[in-house]
Amino acid sequence: MKYEKIVHGRFLKRLNRFIAEVIINGTKELVHIKNTGRLRELLLPEAEVSLEPSNNPNRKTRYSLIAVKANGEWVNIDSQAPNAVAFEALKAGKLRELGYPHLVKREVTYQDSRFDLYFEREEKKVFMEVKGVTLAKNGMAMFPDAPTTRGTRHLVELSKAVQDGYEGVILFVVQRPDCHGFSPNHEMDHEFATALLDASRRGVQVLAYDAIVKEDELVLDKPLPIELYEME
Repeated sequence: MKYEKIVHGRFLKRLNRFIAEVIINGTKELVHIKNTGRLRELLLPEAEVSLEPSNNPNRKTRYSLIAVKANGEWVNIDSQAPNAVAFEALKAGKLRELGYPHLVKREVTYQDSRFDLYFEREEKKVFMEVKGVTLAKNGMAMFPDAPTTRGTRHLVELSKAVQDGYEGVILFVVQRPDCHGFSPNHEMDHEFATALLDASRRGVQVLAYDAIVKEDELVLDKPLPIELYEME
């Protein structure tokens, strides 16, 4: 996906989960953060950032923070972007493990659950959840960077759908180009990491892809090796 228009700025500080101070064209602006994760290793004072101007004249913040430069590389932090790039890649058949679907839908309800994507290929009916990954440790992409009971619930719901005869997929979109693999973040959320391993054993397909990241673009690139393991 490509953003229509962006501006550059200099990050100052985060005021709360949704608002930060950024210098844009010499002026201090309050901007919207399109990610509720902690992002502590990314949102550092003086970091170069890219922002998307808002089209809503009634919004309190005129810009949304979409990417930050870390160690010379752009990292996309837009939590809405992974869904969009997964949808684009799925429709184009670029998720090689999933083939060429003839039907792709977004935000599909099944029983008491709502999944990010639903697609059909041949006789297969598949539900898919998409998670954006911004955290990296020693070259490993890790999710989550904050506890996520919602993410754990999604894994349980995917496992139930598989038990009911559907296929289930969870895709981790790594929104940075500097990782050589993916692993769940046991230290941050052991329950999610355990649920991911359990879902995999129950037939949920676990995928991770890195991305080509620019200040104004995010494109799914290639699959990453995945490490799932038990931890006491």
